[in-house]
Amino acid sequence: MIGRSMRRLLAMLSLALILVGCAESTPLPVPTPPGGASGGLTAEQLSSTYKLGSGDRIKVTVFRHDDLTGEFSLDGAGNFAMPLVGEVQAYGLTTRQLEEKIAVKLRDGYLVDPQVGIEVLNYRPFYILGEVKTPGSYPFENNMTVLNAVALAGGFTYRAKQSNFLLQRGGTNTPQSTVAGDTPLLPGDIITVQERFF
Repeated sequence: MIGRSMRRLLAMLSLALILVGCAESTPLPVPTPPGGASGGLTAEQLSSTYKLGSGDRIKVTVFRHDDLTGEFSLDGAGNFAMPLVGEVQAYGLTTRQLEEKIAVKLRDGYLVDPQVGIEVLNYRPFYILGEVKTPGSYPFENNMTVLNAVALAGGFTYRAKQSNFLLQRGGTNTPQSTVAGDTPLLPGDIITVQERFF
């Protein structure tokens, strides 16, 4: 009788471990950039779909008005100050939306038909935390993946779980998703390398 109860208990524990293992190895969906999960965005795709945020550096060109053209860094709230129009809120806008917003402000009593162009000079950094040798912020480069970020951060520590990373797409105000190492990164992403269970 004791042997049968023990076998039943062992069978239930084995089943529970298998279920936990399956759940742990199945990544949850994460919003992927338009370039797809296996490849990064082209510069044009990134520029047209990327939403500006704190830490980005942009160049504003007002054609035929060199005095209004300049380079600006977005502050902690995603704003910057521009000649004539004053403070401009850029947070959450694409470059196309920002071009239109500045053109509307310039049209309001300053220029007749302003032509505005926006170029992102430096994207905000991404962050990698947890079980890597040098956690912190790193400059974003196009076509980077989670594993590229791990390599930049000095590689895994001996305690690191080397698959199924946590990703917060675009920053701290987004939910965490479990992703694979070949997932492409976007500016502002936060990657967490978890500790493995021995």
